[in-house]
Amino acid sequence: MFALDFYMMKYAISFITFLALQVTQAQEKVSSFFSGTWKVEGKSQFERWDILNESHLKGFSYSLSDKTGMTMMEYLDLKVDDQKLKLEASVIGQNQGKTIAFQGSVGENYMLFLNPEHDFPKKILYQKISADSIRVSIGAGEKEISYKMIRQSNPNPNTAHIPENSNYDEALAKKLGADERGMKSFFFVVLTTGTNQTKDKEFINTSFQGHMANINRLVEEDKLIVAGPFGKNDDSFRGLFIFQNVASQADLETLLKTDPAIKNNLLNFKIYNWYGSAALPMYLPFSKNITK
Repeated sequence: MFALDFYMMKYAISFITFLALQVTQAQEKVSSFFSGTWKVEGKSQFERWDILNESHLKGFSYSLSDKTGMTMMEYLDLKVDDQKLKLEASVIGQNQGKTIAFQGSVGENYMLFLNPEHDFPKKILYQKISADSIRVSIGAGEKEISYKMIRQSNPNPNTAHIPENSNYDEALAKKLGADERGMKSFFFVVLTTGTNQTKDKEFINTSFQGHMANINRLVEEDKLIVAGPFGKNDDSFRGLFIFQNVASQADLETLLKTDPAIKNNLLNFKIYNWYGSAALPMYLPFSKNITK
């Protein structure tokens, strides 16, 4: 069962899910209506999302506080495929880091997402009130919560005085998929020791040769951008990966299982959503110049 804070986090889903309906109708309308930040009425909780393309959106929710600043709360992924909608939500610190998927249906002024197998919510209803507001209702059985989201022109008044970056490169930011803060969502993978305790050196060597070859392949495919081993530690941590341009956690699991060391259970993995600088992949071209 999600904690009660999950209710507030689900405000974030409202505009993104409703956005999917607009995507199937007119991309220009979506961009002008939804791009930017929305605020939960009466709360210091916000949602920011960006359109990756006409059928794929990424978003995240956060809170603002004078004491703690910006606190990340949830990551969202919305895809439109053959007029079908799929929303995945990953709440930080909840559900053991797993994403929850909802299947959507649309009407003229509403969108409905369902997951009958989930504990709460099972149903999320999004209704357009005006160009700048959306009503959200989430529930399971007789239990239901309703709230309103309002589009923001300046989500944090404390930053209104900060001038725009004179070095900002709009074309580069767009190419890298950066939001207005120069950030974007990645997948962070921790590799741990697997369950296979074989002592067969030839089998181990062959598996890890394939492991390295698979790393190089994923780098060339512009998916894997960071890879490296940990030093000796008490947590059985063996290495880490950071991925981009992967649609969902399920797709990433499929990619990871192409690694022979993982496939042969010499390594295991755990996936996390991670929010970092969209410029991170730019170091890769230089890595070839410093490898002797």
